[in-house]
Formats: sequence, C-alpha cells, structure tokens
Amino acid sequence: MVYLDYSATTPVNDEVLDTYVKVTKQFVGNPNSLHKIGVEAKKLIDASTEQIANILGVKPSEIIYTSGASESNNTAIKGVCFKYANRGKHIITTELEHSSIVAPLNYLTTLGYEVDFVSLDENGKVDLDDLIRLIRDDTVLVTISSVNSEVGVKQNLKELRDVIKSKNSKTIFHSDITQSIGKEKLDLSYVDLASISCQKFYGMKGIGALIKKDNIIIEPLIHGGKSTTIFRSGTPATPLIASFAKALRLVYEDFDNKCKKVKEVHDYLIDKLKDVDVYINSNDNCLPNMVNISLKNIKSEVMLHALEEKDIYISTQTACSVGDYSKAVYALTHDKEKSSSSMRVSLSFLTTKEEIDIFVDALKEAIDKLSFRR
Repeated sequence: MVYLDYSATTPVNDEVLDTYVKVTKQFVGNPNSLHKIGVEAKKLIDASTEQIANILGVKPSEIIYTSGASESNNTAIKGVCFKYANRGKHIITTELEHSSIVAPLNYLTTLGYEVDFVSLDENGKVDLDDLIRLIRDDTVLVTISSVNSEVGVKQNLKELRDVIKSKNSKTIFHSDITQSIGKEKLDLSYVDLASISCQKFYGMKGIGALIKKDNIIIEPLIHGGKSTTIFRSGTPATPLIASFAKALRLVYEDFDNKCKKVKEVHDYLIDKLKDVDVYINSNDNCLPNMVNISLKNIKSEVMLHALEEKDIYISTQTACSVGDYSKAVYALTHDKEKSSSSMRVSLSFLTTKEEIDIFVDALKEAIDKLSFRR
C-alpha cells in the first residue's frame, strides 16, 4: 500500500496505541469518582494535561478536551458568539476554511450573524489591508486557520493578531491549527482559541482539544456532568487523554529531521510532477506536507478510484468537504475547472521516494488510459 493521505488521518503510532491499551486496562476508574482508583485516573489525566500544556506553551487550565477538531471548532465559534452576543454579531473568516468552520458560521447566519470573507493575495495569504477594513466595532470573532487543509496555505498568526487587536481589542481570534500540529511549531500566544485533533499526529481518533485562553469565556455546547473543565461536560476519557500526551510528545521528538525528510520528499514529488500533465496548485507559501494538483479533463473521483485499484490512496478535497468542487482551490486559482478536478497528496516523514515513484508512475499511466477513453 502507498498511503499519501496523511492530512486526512495518520496511522496510530504503536507506542501511542500501547499507552491507550495499557491505560484502558490499568486505570479503570472514573476520574470524577472520589475512591482510590478514580483518584488515580484523575492524577494520570492531570499529568497528561501538564505535559500537553508544556509542549504547546499554554496553561493546563486552558485545555478543553473534545472529540476532535470539528467539535473544537464548533465549540469555539458558537461558544464565543453566544457568550459575547452583546458585543455584536459580525464575524470574519476566509474562503480557505474547513467545513467544520463553514457549517457553524452558516448556522449562525440564520440567527442574525453577519459573516465577511477577507480577501487573499495571489499566494493565499490574508490581505491585511482588507482585514483592517473589515474589522468593525461589532466584530465579535475572527476565525482563520493556520494552514489550509487542502492546498496547505500558511497564515502568519502574529500578523493577524496584531492587526485584529490594533483595530478592535475586544475581537476574539480563533485559529484551527489542526494541520499545523506535528508539522510546524506555533506560538499560541498569538491566538485566543485554537483547535486540535489528535488523529492528525499519529494519535487515536476521537480525541482533540480546544485551547482557550483563561481570559476568554465561552458558552459550552455540552452541559451537565463533571469533567476536566466547566466548558465541556462529560466523563473524561482517561485512555484517550493519556495517549494524546504520548502522541504529541513523540511527534515533536527529532522534529527538525522529520521536517527535513518531508521537505526532501516534497521537492522530489514536485520535480517528478514536472513530467506529468497536471496543474500544481500549491505554492511556496504552502506547508510541504501537502501538494495539491488539478487534472486536465479528468474527474478527480475517477482518478482516485483508478489509483485505489493499485493500492494507492490520496484525497479529492478534504475528507470532510461537501460539494462538487474545492472552494479552497477556487479561492486560490479563481479557476472552476481546476477546483473541480483537484486532488491532495499529503506527505509524512514516513513517506519514501520509492512511494513517490510508484504514485507518479501510476498517475501517468492512469492519465494516459483515461485520456485515451475520452
């Protein structure tokens, strides 16, 4: 198998899985219980939270455990807007956001909220002048991802925060950093809230986090039942939280060498694609872990299944996207044809050049075969 869909989900690290199994068997108590085994489970959660906080450079009290990035995004957006509705009902975002950002924003428009989309430059970066123009006295929230999940466009969180706070100090800044964790190092002092999913860095599915700075209050989505925080109720998932800490620690071990390997494989892929009849949508402002391409007169779904027959796996858009074209690719290229035939190849430090060779050869063969059929 050639797996090139790491941005959708990553295989679980064996050590992380071992931690999950061990904790599941040995820490059976409910961490909310007052008896001995409950206290032991709570101590493990507290230790795991401390480790996560240290790695991310935040306080333990600023970590809210969720089921993943979609819940984190919904909690951040709705939680802020419902809590601070008295400040205004204006929100700013971009055309590059994940569907778990777009959908809650669409929902909020049915409740009277107004959403503006900030302009992007030719490389997909936010136009700071346009952002300044859009921020108003009633702008309650700006939500912009650190890295787009389809093309890999990166944003400068410090620049964004400086602009936002200089224009309206009360506007809250949220970023979905799901595609950044484990791929680049971020300074989370620049955001008020940040969303994370553990499955993106070789951890278990079903666990994520919302980083919420202590000075920000949100309205919870889930009420009732003691937990690690008042902002998200439910029995804490001890095995998932412990494995979260393990995954985060492991992904940042030998981090510079991992990044170097990804860049080498990325550059190798870009060079090989020069001989293939495709458009390359990703640019120098994109994370090297992703390469977005568009086919010429071939539907991306048809290509996906042609590659699947050879046990090669990539994505069309993101796994959670809806619609028949990529809004992110369209925002970057302004080309409906390219955005309707785009595919994402996502890389890892586990990816080899041999796998790239297999993929490119299969892509060429499939293009020749599918073009001949037309």
